[in-house]
Amino acid sequence: MTRQRIGIIDIGSNSVRLVVYEQTDEGAHRVADSSKRSARLSERVDKAGRLSDAAIDELVDTIQHFQLICRHNHTEQIRTVATAAIRNAVNREDILRKIELACGLRIELLSGEQEAYYGFLGMINALQVKDGFLIDIGGGSTEVTLFRDRSIVSSVSFPFGCVSMNKRFGSSESLTDEGLRALEEVVLNAALKEPWLLESPGLPMIGVGGTVRALGKIHQAAVKYPFPQTHNYPITGQQTDELFDYMRRLPVDKRRKVPGLSKDRVDVILPGLAILRVLFRTTKAVHYRICGAGLRDGLFHATKFPDRPKLDNVLSYSLGNLSALHPQAPKEHVRQVNRLALSLFDIFQASSQLPTQSRVLLDAASQLFRIGASIDYYEYAKHSFYLIMHSHLNGLTHREIVLVAAIASYKSKNRAKQQISDYKELLSEPDLEDICKLGALLQLAAALDRTETQAIQQLNAQLNGAQLLLRPIHQDSSLTVERREVEELGPEFRKLWGVTPHLETVC
Repeated sequence: MTRQRIGIIDIGSNSVRLVVYEQTDEGAHRVADSSKRSARLSERVDKAGRLSDAAIDELVDTIQHFQLICRHNHTEQIRTVATAAIRNAVNREDILRKIELACGLRIELLSGEQEAYYGFLGMINALQVKDGFLIDIGGGSTEVTLFRDRSIVSSVSFPFGCVSMNKRFGSSESLTDEGLRALEEVVLNAALKEPWLLESPGLPMIGVGGTVRALGKIHQAAVKYPFPQTHNYPITGQQTDELFDYMRRLPVDKRRKVPGLSKDRVDVILPGLAILRVLFRTTKAVHYRICGAGLRDGLFHATKFPDRPKLDNVLSYSLGNLSALHPQAPKEHVRQVNRLALSLFDIFQASSQLPTQSRVLLDAASQLFRIGASIDYYEYAKHSFYLIMHSHLNGLTHREIVLVAAIASYKSKNRAKQQISDYKELLSEPDLEDICKLGALLQLAAALDRTETQAIQQLNAQLNGAQLLLRPIHQDSSLTVERREVEELGPEFRKLWGVTPHLETVC
């Protein structure tokens, strides 16, 4: 299999972005390169609605620069799309023609509905969520989508965004009380023309795009949040309102120093959050959730998998993709350990008081426990913990990712306690005990294939008093090594589960 690379260029109203996606030799997909340039196209439209020639020339220069990056990456296909700023410009045909002549690229001018669809596709392939509102506040437009059972019900594209609203209502210092009231009135009046926005209260509001990502980064910095990702980060309406009010009181020079806020978003963060808050209140959403994927990810999935761009199972795909990114892990051994670990869990499930999600966590941990070998075999458990914590593992909450990482790398209770110490605010008191129990099951499953030969074709496991009897039904070879490994795990396993595992072998 040869590596394949697809470049996505997104000509937005606030910035122009390039992402190069790669398919590895093992079939995994990842971002191989990316670049961003501030454009502020919505600010550079004159009163007649025309984008200036200087702005067009700069846009051409940016796209040609991105083409050079794509050539450097041996990118086979480049898909270029334009959104609200060009869509709303009266000279849009001239803009597209100039870009296409200068760059030799066909530019897709997305409609508001298409923009909403691709944003939804990127989000729904990155979050395990069934129902909600999706909001994407761009520089010149805002898309809102209602989805039920992971499918779009209704969507709308409003002709305003953080850049255009800042140009219309902002001042050199901040968003004044008068400007804020006028902005909120525009947003509310537009929302009231879409009755379906008012008819589904109690749903989460999922946010994609720069405004909500900035909100997440600012809040995480303010509370010293320990997890290294904003993707799948929840924020309450009250927390958002408090941050908004706090930043409104700051002069621009001090707002520039707010941790988590990038310098190119200092002036547009307040209009963006003002739009967000009005639509949150109008829909009667229950909380915000930030999604790190969006339009460009949706375009990638639609380009790479045109027949089935929407994933059936977000977590399953993500686990398979992360495993494929680390092919040094022995595939057959990992599959065997995964199968055995889940079989052992099912034996204890009825008598244990583990949370209902425990089987999902053990399933994920037993698929990923060896990925650290791609860095160093001798310390693979430690590296597996780090890789799981810092990879894009979609379909799990931040707390669940910490649990999976700790289970996958489990060696002892003391070591697990040390590993999770930095993330204690995400965890509850019983979590350490659950990590140890599930980690011990994973250890036992790995011991049952210590020679990595998959000698146990089928296993009959039974609880018999103080023993866990493990009887291979089909055995391809001697299990002397496995039996010794199981015996060594015995004392620790008994402390956690109250039984001692015993592997019965056929001589």
